[in-house]
Amino acid sequence: MSVIAMHPAEVAQKAISQESLFVLDVRNKGDFEDWKVEGVNFTYLNIPYFDLIDGVEEIMDQIPTDQEVLVVCAKEGSSVMVAEMLSEQGRTVAYLKGGMKAWSEHLVPVKAGDLKDGGELYQFVRIGKGCLSYMAVSNGEAALFDASRMTDVYIDFANSLNVEIKHVFDTHLHADHVSGGRTIAEKTNATYWLPPKDAEEVVFNYQPLEDGNEVMIGNTKIRIDALYSPGHTIGSTSFIIDDRYLLSGDILFIDSIGRPDLAGLAEDWVGDLRETLYKRYKELSDELIVLPAHFMIMEEVNEDGTVAKKLGDLYASNHGLNIADEEEFRNMVTKNLPPQPNAYQEIRHTNMGKIEPDEEKQREMEIGPNRCAVR
Repeated sequence: MSVIAMHPAEVAQKAISQESLFVLDVRNKGDFEDWKVEGVNFTYLNIPYFDLIDGVEEIMDQIPTDQEVLVVCAKEGSSVMVAEMLSEQGRTVAYLKGGMKAWSEHLVPVKAGDLKDGGELYQFVRIGKGCLSYMAVSNGEAALFDASRMTDVYIDFANSLNVEIKHVFDTHLHADHVSGGRTIAEKTNATYWLPPKDAEEVVFNYQPLEDGNEVMIGNTKIRIDALYSPGHTIGSTSFIIDDRYLLSGDILFIDSIGRPDLAGLAEDWVGDLRETLYKRYKELSDELIVLPAHFMIMEEVNEDGTVAKKLGDLYASNHGLNIADEEEFRNMVTKNLPPQPNAYQEIRHTNMGKIEPDEEKQREMEIGPNRCAVR
């Protein structure tokens, strides 16, 4: 039998299409429980590699013969060895090319919708990390929102559409992943926008992004309106594009709401979070399509691969938007916070420009799931 290298793109497509897949994860138990390759119809077996060094005979009855089997480890090496041992036992199996590191970095561009006058809006789904970023395109120009550090993906995609990136925005100072916004702006000579209330410690030049800013792309065909929406951070800013789409950053997700504590100020910022969700957003049209900067679980991914839902539907279904009592809301938010993101202080300092870790260090800093939501 043979061993097959399965690229993260193939696994991502299976996850989005809700196909079945059996995942044998050979990392340590704690690593597996913290973060894994997720799919609605994926099933799992976690057996650490060190328990399999002497052979896989004892687990053969746990490996199905009627579905695809994918062996996963951190960087690829251990999964290749286990896959080869399973192959020697007569099974056709695959291993995840590049391991969880590659899974964490893979981006899937999906068309999120049309804009006026022929423009388009694309969502980049970082499926292994739960991060979402966006590109609005109109008449040869593009604007980017919350770009990840895999900068070439966005630049190459813009080139494939024959558009020029003119503006790059970060909705807030990110703490769970390294932003690629400033690097992309430097590479493309675009304007880099950042909320000034999140940028008091940054050591580089930026264009201050403030409530009421209006930016045009494509010869003024597409209008992007900034809406100050603090709570996740003190500077968090949302965007309304074309009076149709609400890019909510890390304030509002499909199945949850943003956490207010990534600068250690949960008690201070929870009031801002409620003000944004229960007043500022409440005044907006229910027909706006919410496009968040993260998703938590694969169930939030629509059949077309997008993560999106109308604001009115979220007010009907999202528990975080339906807590009438302010004290109950405060307790729910401050007492249900997940662990802080891995290396979040280092990530914040990187995004401030205070430190410049190399690419491998940035990978290590980002390993693990996103933890930007209240549980």
